[in-house]
Formats: sequence, C-alpha cells, structure tokens
Amino acid sequence: MPLPAAFRIPRVRIGRPALLWWGWAAALFLLYATVSARRQALVRTTGYDLGIFEQAVRAYAHLDAPVAPLRGDGFNLLGDHFHPVLAVLAPLYRLAPSPYTLLLAQAALLALAVVPLARQAVRVMGRRAAHVVALGYGLSWGIASAVGFDFHEVCFAVPLVSWALEALARRNWRRAVAWGVPLLLVKEDLGLTLAAIGAYVAWRGPRRLGLATAALGLLGSALEFKVAMPFFNPAGTYAHAANLAPAHHSLLTTLLLAPLDAVRPEVKATTLVLVFAPAALIALRSPLALIAVPTLGWRMLSTNAFHWGTAFHYTAVLMPVVFAALIDALRPYAAAGDPLARRHVRASLATVLAVTLVLVPSFPLAQLAHRSTWRTDPHVLAVRGLLRHIPDGATVAASNRLAPQLTSRTTVVLFPTFPVEGRLYERDPAVPRPTAQWIAYDRRPAPSWPYPPGTWPYPADRQEREYALALTRYGYVRVAEADGVSLLRRAARDSAR
Repeated sequence: MPLPAAFRIPRVRIGRPALLWWGWAAALFLLYATVSARRQALVRTTGYDLGIFEQAVRAYAHLDAPVAPLRGDGFNLLGDHFHPVLAVLAPLYRLAPSPYTLLLAQAALLALAVVPLARQAVRVMGRRAAHVVALGYGLSWGIASAVGFDFHEVCFAVPLVSWALEALARRNWRRAVAWGVPLLLVKEDLGLTLAAIGAYVAWRGPRRLGLATAALGLLGSALEFKVAMPFFNPAGTYAHAANLAPAHHSLLTTLLLAPLDAVRPEVKATTLVLVFAPAALIALRSPLALIAVPTLGWRMLSTNAFHWGTAFHYTAVLMPVVFAALIDALRPYAAAGDPLARRHVRASLATVLAVTLVLVPSFPLAQLAHRSTWRTDPHVLAVRGLLRHIPDGATVAASNRLAPQLTSRTTVVLFPTFPVEGRLYERDPAVPRPTAQWIAYDRRPAPSWPYPPGTWPYPADRQEREYALALTRYGYVRVAEADGVSLLRRAARDSAR
C-alpha cells in the first residue's frame, strides 16, 4: 500500500543544481581539512597563532574570559583583536577539545563561501561557468594562504562576505545588510567592509538603508578600536596601534602621499595585482570590487610589512569579493547572447582557469603533492614521544611549533617566557626566570610555510643561552632528549618554593 503523498520522501535527482555548489563545498572542505590536519600532525602549526586561538576557545568552552597565556600573563584576547564570534566554537570544542576542532571549523567555513558564488555563477552564466568559478575560488592563493597558516577568526568573515555579495548582485539589499552586520563580531577592521557594503547599497539601492549601514559599520569599528579593545587590553590601549602610525611627520603629508605609499615598496604593488589575478583582473570592471578597498587600504598603509605580501591569512576575505565581481563583470556578456559575447565569456573563464592552475604550485595547497606531507619523519616521532611525558594540566614553556601540540591539555607559554611583560617582539630586555613546571624546547624545528627554518621569538643563540640557564641556574633537570628536542622538568625542591 503506497504512503500518502504528505509522508513520501522526495526523490533527489542527481542533476539537481544545488548539488553543484554543495558538492564543491564538500570537496573543498576535504581539501582544506587535509592540508590543515597534516600540518598539525607534522608539527608545522605554531603557538602564534593556532595555540593562541585555541587557548581563547578553550576558555570560552569553560565559560571563562578568553585569556590566552601565550599572548601574555592574564591577557584577554579581546584586547588584541575584537572577535567575540570565537565563542561560537565553544560548544564544539567542549565536545572535542583539540586544535583539530578549530582547523576543521575553519576548513568548513572557507568551503561554505563557495556556495553563493557558484549559485550566482549558475544563474548568470550556466553550470560550466559555475565550475570554473568554484575551482578558481577554491584554489585561489588568498584562501590557500589562510589554510596554510594555522587558524584565524577571519574564516568567519569569508562566507558572510560571500553571501552578502550574492545578495548585492541580486539587489536584495536587506539580505545583503543582514549578512554584513555580523562582520562587526569577527574583527575590528571589518566594520569598514560593512561600511563599504552600505555605501554600495546607498549607491545602487535604498539610500537610507545604505547610509544607515555605512554609519553602523564606521561607528562599530570606531567603538571597537577606541573603547572595546582598550578596555580588555591589560595596558589600556589598542595593542596594534603602532601599525597605524602616520607614515610621515604630519597627518596632512601622510594623507597626501597615501596613494604613493599604498604601492611602495614594490611588494605592495605586486600584491595588489595578485589579489585580482585569480579573476584575470576582469573583476576590476565591476563596482563590487570596491568592497575590497577597506581591507586593501589598511593593509597597504600599515607599517607592518607582514600585511603587504601574499603570506598569512590577510587576503582570504578578499577572494569572495574578487569572484563575485568577476561574475558581475561578465553578466552583460552572458546576457547578450550573441556569438561574440559568448566567446568573450568563454575566453575570460579560460583565462581564469589558466591563471588558477599557474598560481597553485606557489601556495600551500600544493603541499599535498609533496612527498614530505605524507611521511612522518623521525623528528615528528621524537616530538610525539617526548610530549607524552608531560601530564595533563601542567604548565609548560614550549617552542613555538610545539605549543599547539599541548594547548588542549596544558597551560602553555612560549619558551623562553614570552612575551616579556605582555609586550610583543621584544628582543633586548632580560627574559624573566621561567616558572613553568616543564620546558619543551625544539632547537631545530622543521620548515613551515610561511616561516623559514629557525627559532622564534628569539634567535637560536639566545634560546640556547636561556636553555642552559634553565639547567644551571633555574632548577630544571633534563627528563629526555631526542633528535634536537629537549624536555626539562623543574626540580621538586624548586617547585616547592
């Protein structure tokens, strides 16, 4: 007897369009998760930044303030960057307390951003074009660089921006604003991106809604910079204010020379070109590309050289902008229907595909093709064996690449006792006496993109001196040593003091 129609399970057709974008999301998740998981398994992740973020999420999971000992003694991470959105991961982390939880969540969020892009590409240019857009976004160097360097809060912004841009392209103004407003909870500078979305709405849609959104974005970022982060920061200031210092002696000169400063030194100009290169520069024809201006502006005018190049996670939020603008730029040609216009669309997509394939080997997704990615060398085995000696709940001063191996079950700072009194990148002052119960020191960490081989935060000779002092003056004894990794424990009589 057949079931009533109301109770019948609908049949899913293989050709259903939604399978295209969700299929791409699933495939990209597996790709990103594999790269991230192998980096963690091979001790290529770092305390700065995966360990720091894990400490914050671990605190949220136990209903505590997001204090990150790696960042400083008692340092509330909301005083470093404003990202309360991290609390969303707390329930997942409570169920699975591991750095892999953060890495897999990041992989999922970055992969989800392909859904609105592929969906809009299907509407505008058809299924074949959507595959090219999905592949271009999925293998783009901005996303690859984020996947290849630990975990960062910006992974939450990538799908939010992607969905907001789809709504802008479809002139669904209220939905675009709704997707954009949560950016205020992701990072302090993203209020400027929300303001750009508002400006676009005011230009192309309802002016009042757009102006209100732009004002909300600017006011939100201003309050986070001037009020929220100084309130949480132990020093009572914005932790990265030096990055925004005027480049010249006067504010007027800084403003007048800003266009030139944005493209010099030449690494900045190279990055600006590479940002739009995955879309073969075609995205620059679309006004949607203007949504990238706030992020590009603060990066190119920052005094921090890390912000200027292609490494790290700073470009991830721009990749949805680039590909949404690409689709928008090709829309008139796809709608024209004449042979010349169709040929232009095909040639443009072929160029996008070619550029994507050319750039892939230079960025972290190519690590999957390296034999070393799939081989566990003796150094990794030595790390795993030695760290098992450290009991859960202990305090540990660990080398940068050992920290994420311990943050889920111990309290970790960087060896040797870093940062100094909460200050970053200090080199000259004397390092305070270590107080951790254990020291895990790796004197020859493996190469790990984007960092070259070597020790951090101090030069190798400085760390060797601190290691020797721990043994000769600070009451530590060597427990075990293998393949350049040393494990020290504070002597019982010293621990009792």
